[in-house]
Amino acid sequence: MFCLLLRRSALHNSCKLIRKQIAKPAFYTLNNGLHTTIPRRHGEYEWQDPKSPDEIVNITYVDKDGKRTKVQGKVGDNVLYLAHRHGIEMEGACEASLACTTCHVYVQYDFMEKLNEAEEKEDDLLDMAPFLRENSRLGCQIMLQKSMEGMELELPKATRNFYVDGHKPKPH
Repeated sequence: MFCLLLRRSALHNSCKLIRKQIAKPAFYTLNNGLHTTIPRRHGEYEWQDPKSPDEIVNITYVDKDGKRTKVQGKVGDNVLYLAHRHGIEMEGACEASLACTTCHVYVQYDFMEKLNEAEEKEDDLLDMAPFLRENSRLGCQIMLQKSMEGMELELPKATRNFYVDGHKPKPH
């Protein structure tokens, strides 16, 4: 990896562009006080395996055709990004920014009380989701906890963002 720096010369009052090779940078600091870190993808935490058996949470996704997919997640995983990791067709068009309903899921009634209370914005968005039910939630707002062991999440027959011709968009 290379880093480009501008070096000021006090003697000549000029700037010189310097190309410097860096091996696996963890943190950069420039003289003007700008700090950057290594860029991360959305949902990168969900791509990591559990560090201990105590963190493991087993859940099941049921797609629109009734196909059941058992998935092993960990405490703190976002249900949307966990679905992406395991190839579950949950779109998530807004990348968990709480701006769409494409990660709409139905949560088993037994587990509804174990979820955090839905925020007003999530409820407002769910009002626009097709096939709304009492147990509807947005997958991007569900973070796994150990108490959710064995939870089943059912995907609705359609979401508002899918194409009519059956095209299934890939997660970002």
